[in-house]
Amino acid sequence: MSDNDGKKTLGLRGGTRPGNVKQSFSHGRTKNVVVETKRKRVVVPKPGAAKPGGGAAPSGDPSRRPAGISDAEMARRMKALQAAKAREVEEAAAREAAEKAREEERARRRAELEAKEREQREAEERARQKAEDEERKRKEAEEAAKRAATAPAPEEPKVARSPASKPAPAATPRKQDREREQRGRGKGRDDNRRSGKLTLGQATGGEGNRHRSMAAMKRKQERARQKAMGGTVEREKVIRDVQLPEAILVSELANRMAERVADVVKSLMNMGMMVTQNQTIDADTAELIIEEFGHKVTRVSDSDVEDVIKEVEDSEADLQPRPPVITIMGHVDHGKTSLLDAIRDARVVAGEAGGITQHIGAYQVKTDGGTTLTFLDTPGHAAFTSMRSRGAQVTDIVILVVAADDAVMPQTIEAINHAKAAGVPMIVAINKVDKPDANPDKVRTDLLQHEVIVEKMSGEVQDVEVSAITGQGLDELLEAIALQAEILELKANPNRAAQGAVIEAQLDVGRGPVATVLVQNGTLRQGDIFVVGEQYGKVRALINDKGDRVQEAGPSVPVEVLGLNGTPEAGDVLNVTETEAQAREIAEYREQAAKDKRAAAGAATTLEQLMQKAKEDENVTELPILMKADVQGSAEAIVQAMEKIGNDEVRVRVLHSGVGAITETDVGLAEASGAPIFGFNVRANASARNTANQKGVEIRYYSVIYDLVDDVKAAASGLLSAEIREKFIGYAEIREVFKVTGVGKVAGCLVTEGVARRAAGVRLLRDNVVIHEGTLKTLKRFKDEVAEVQSGQECGMAFENYDDIREGDVIEIFEREEVTRTLD
Repeated sequence: MSDNDGKKTLGLRGGTRPGNVKQSFSHGRTKNVVVETKRKRVVVPKPGAAKPGGGAAPSGDPSRRPAGISDAEMARRMKALQAAKAREVEEAAAREAAEKAREEERARRRAELEAKEREQREAEERARQKAEDEERKRKEAEEAAKRAATAPAPEEPKVARSPASKPAPAATPRKQDREREQRGRGKGRDDNRRSGKLTLGQATGGEGNRHRSMAAMKRKQERARQKAMGGTVEREKVIRDVQLPEAILVSELANRMAERVADVVKSLMNMGMMVTQNQTIDADTAELIIEEFGHKVTRVSDSDVEDVIKEVEDSEADLQPRPPVITIMGHVDHGKTSLLDAIRDARVVAGEAGGITQHIGAYQVKTDGGTTLTFLDTPGHAAFTSMRSRGAQVTDIVILVVAADDAVMPQTIEAINHAKAAGVPMIVAINKVDKPDANPDKVRTDLLQHEVIVEKMSGEVQDVEVSAITGQGLDELLEAIALQAEILELKANPNRAAQGAVIEAQLDVGRGPVATVLVQNGTLRQGDIFVVGEQYGKVRALINDKGDRVQEAGPSVPVEVLGLNGTPEAGDVLNVTETEAQAREIAEYREQAAKDKRAAAGAATTLEQLMQKAKEDENVTELPILMKADVQGSAEAIVQAMEKIGNDEVRVRVLHSGVGAITETDVGLAEASGAPIFGFNVRANASARNTANQKGVEIRYYSVIYDLVDDVKAAASGLLSAEIREKFIGYAEIREVFKVTGVGKVAGCLVTEGVARRAAGVRLLRDNVVIHEGTLKTLKRFKDEVAEVQSGQECGMAFENYDDIREGDVIEIFEREEVTRTLD
């Protein structure tokens, strides 16, 4: 048998050996047998397999269908095959349609782009043609004007001729040249039009790779128009006020003047300074540059950044009454906290006394008469002094709490001194009057020793007897506070940028830096940008004394402020700014100023620095000190000794004296007043020592009272100006004058009286008139430099920076000595 290709096939009968069959493999749904002959390898299909030239075996023939496949299964498979072929055909058709659509879209975009380019070229060609026409017309107008100006006046012909005999007029040379130029221009345009496609470079008049922009063409047209109108129009110079700091970048200087950086650099180079735009120049050089460019200079310093928060005086029409701020102070265990709790429980509605009140240390109380009071619960006197030292005068009224059964104690005296230093009115609350051993009159008597005279002692300080346990006198105390506030006439302007003081600040784990701020002026609102001390931020939330979030806080309202970038200190002043950049700049300036101050150690209040400061400042006539002793008797003796030191020019002022160890409160008061601390048989505790080291406050310890008095007397003597005395030591007469190379004129002298010393003060007398006063530069005896020359000996003298000496002049020699004045 043979296959469809006409090739020789292998017969399977008779000539086949079992060893010739190599393998069998599946092809489609049937098996084929591979038979290897001597010449070639032939695949022989088994019965029922697909023929080489035909299709698959019919599905209805069981002999030609694979075993185990039913008719239904075979039909299903055939349908699936046909469906797959149909899907392939549909996908191919879809791909062809999509490709055709893409080709059409590309062709459309290409056509649109070409149309836009063509329109642009036409527009540019029209603009160029218009510019050329205008230029040509302008030239023709100029030439016509020149011809009219230079043409001679026409003359009448002497002999009249007939029209027939009149020759044709010849063209003038100018007309011939103009016609030739027009023909050449027309020919050139025809040649360009026939040369091919018009390019963008040809349309804009570019040469090579350089093309003129539309802006350049507009500038050219503008120049041509101005020239045709009679000349160029100079742009008016804008004179600017340039703010000039101590140092400025060249680029920043050019920006502030609105000048080109290259022009500024060129001007600096003309002055001999080879600088770039990123280099810094000093203010004097920058001022010369600004004046050269015709601008005005406004010199500013680094501290001028704080000008944006300078307080503006409010008009009386804008001021409105505000609640008073009351601080309660007194000795330990005299009932300050109990009195606060009694006032809060009696005057605050139920539910308002929780949590946040004690936390922020400030709250508001509304009395029966409708008066609102703001109470400040400062932790001790340290914060009070700290706020005063930073310029934050937040307290309006001080309530001094004194126990009726304990009378005046050391911390009571401290509170009195703090209140006097702050200059605020005081109300004395005599507490614990319900106790059997209470003696209010003793309290009033003891207060007389500290210059606190109450009303019952014919004084001006209000005093109220109260009891925090029974509630006795609370109404009278609140009434006294309201009366004092009414006398003070406290007012503020709520319609302005807020200003306040930090009562306390802390770093909360969940909320970040949190500051308790008492608003003093204006209204603080959520979203305001502010600067406080060395920190700045934006108000994210305001929480009042009841723990509720509020949107704004007016004058005398205490609130917690969230949104700071760091923790401020107690007493720092909060100011609202317009932009965050201003707040950041002010905070950075304050931080740098604080670093410089700490580096220079300019805030240390040592005795030596105080003496130096006293010499430099003529207005200082007092020496302030703080003194702590072990017992009251020693303290009184030292204070009496201090009061005796001084005269009409200087005296010692004891700011505070007390019994007990030196505390952090004493260090705070010393820092605020710039005074040293003297301890007699007492020492400072750990916190006070650390604070003193940080603040630069000097603490001196003494065990002998006379040593303490002598040191204070020496410090007070330093406030006295020293006395300068002159001591005459000799005369010398000039016998001859020599000129010495490298030295100048040297006087050959004879010491006639006293002694001549080197580096002494001298006066040159000519005819008993002083013509020069100075010091000796050299004093020689023969060739040797000597320290002094005795009377009757000859010597050589030369003066410092003076050579006008003559024979016969007299030299007066003297010495100055500084006599230190002391207190008797």
